[in-house]
Amino acid sequence: MSDNTKTARTLVGRVISNKMASTVTVLIERQVQHPLLGKIIRRSTKLHAHDETGANEGDVVRIAECRPLSKTKHHRVVEIVTRAEV
Repeated sequence: MSDNTKTARTLVGRVISNKMASTVTVLIERQVQHPLLGKIIRRSTKLHAHDETGANEGDVVRIAECRPLSKTKHHRVVEIVTRAEV
């Protein structure tokens, strides 16, 4: 039979804003190859994530998909990978 245990997709990114209550903005950067030129270019995505761990700006965090928590918030902070240099 099929197994109903689903694993949430996780991403690693850098916190760029923590000015909201229990929400952080995480910048996800990835490198892709240009389809015509072949040059490696950098693409980025900003995501809102629910934060109960107290992440600050500059921290590298791991976020996971979850149910929609608000209009723009569909991820939660799983762990803080590295703290920012002060």
